[in-house]
Amino acid sequence: MKSVLQFVATVALFSLINASVHAQEVRAGDLVITQAWSRATPAGAKVAGGYLTIENKGKSPDRLVGGSGDSAGKVEIHEMAMNNGVMTMRSLDKGLAIEPGKTVKLAPGGYHLMLMDLKKPLKQGDKTPVTLEFEKAGKVSLSLDVQGVGAQAPAAQPGGHMDMKHDHSGMKK
Repeated sequence: MKSVLQFVATVALFSLINASVHAQEVRAGDLVITQAWSRATPAGAKVAGGYLTIENKGKSPDRLVGGSGDSAGKVEIHEMAMNNGVMTMRSLDKGLAIEPGKTVKLAPGGYHLMLMDLKKPLKQGDKTPVTLEFEKAGKVSLSLDVQGVGAQAPAAQPGGHMDMKHDHSGMKK
């Protein structure tokens, strides 16, 4: 009986995990946007980075061309790259292509959203609403989960697949 209860509890837990994963996914046409996050900023900071993953499940390309947000005066798409040993950052005035069947990750040190003219500091644990604009998919509203000041990636979901350890030794065959 104990092993049956363990099995039922495990199935219920996976259902909850899958529901929370899907709840963080934003769809716009053929695009699927996940892992939207930012970093907390110190008082007085006027810029912040926004990061996310965009997957194009369609058969034609799309392009991230801009954005806006209540917490920032302006949202731009930027790219950081190493040129001759020097880190450079530039605005992508023509936007960022999202090719069909491909995934583009906006992350620290590469492509990212630049939230400019912040109206107030971003605080860890908050959600910052932004609207992204795509050439074909149009405008998409989502929230950036604000992580700690030095975060390099979004926090793992509590009990997420990467954190779970399974012990089926007590299960009957």
